[in-house]
Amino acid sequence: MLRTAGVRVLDSRDLDEVLCLLSSDPVSDVFVASRVAVGGLDPWRLGAEVWGFGDRGRIESLCYAGANLVPVQAGPEAVRAFADRARRQGRRCSSLVGPAEAVLGMWRILEPHWGRARDIRASQPLLAIDGAPAVAPDQDVRQVRPDELEVLLPACIAMFTEEVGVSPLLGDGGALYRARVQELIAQGRAYARFQDGVVLFKAEVGAATSAVCQVQGVWVHPSLRGQGTGTAGTAAVVEAARHSLAPVVSLYVNDYNTAARRSYEKVGFRRVGTFASVLF
Repeated sequence: MLRTAGVRVLDSRDLDEVLCLLSSDPVSDVFVASRVAVGGLDPWRLGAEVWGFGDRGRIESLCYAGANLVPVQAGPEAVRAFADRARRQGRRCSSLVGPAEAVLGMWRILEPHWGRARDIRASQPLLAIDGAPAVAPDQDVRQVRPDELEVLLPACIAMFTEEVGVSPLLGDGGALYRARVQELIAQGRAYARFQDGVVLFKAEVGAATSAVCQVQGVWVHPSLRGQGTGTAGTAAVVEAARHSLAPVVSLYVNDYNTAARRSYEKVGFRRVGTFASVLF
């Protein structure tokens, strides 16, 4: 088994232990838990490696190493070990994201070797809601149908470009991004409000387990911003997701996005932690 400074690549023999560890903080760890639930720990099926810190039988921390580098329940020793492995391997990810203390600790070690990041978002409140929304849901928000991909896609591209700072069309012309949006529609996890062939509001559930699902990509047409469209639309997504996916709905938001934070507070979200993202 591969080992580097206390870290090893996990495999199917570790699955039960990994699932147990992920269940201890289901809101924070929903992204990794959702991937492992579907793909197991086989890197080929998962599209990533899962690194474990600690001996077999008592794994203490994890790190998902794929398109995103995501530490899970990583204390100071695990942070150093994961960062050392990532440094030796070289940067293969487009972002480092997860609980702020672990992410920023890893980045302090990696920055001298990987160079400057494109953006560092050091404080992203992690929010959750486990009951009915506190405001009336927008009854016109519904699941997107497969034949509406071409209508939804421009709004998704606009959201991604605004949020991430680069277009998802770069590199492969948007083929991978298009496929991901299409997949979310097929899974019934894309929601939108349409009017005359235009998307007025949209959001997706990007990760889901039986306990928690995570909303992403909330976007409101520029002409409707500041009018409550996002609040009512998000309430509709919460209501639908709690009914069909999981009893707890989560998301994380940039701390400087005060309008979005006020909107989520009105819906009934409460803060349960802090994430950070380092974007390349």
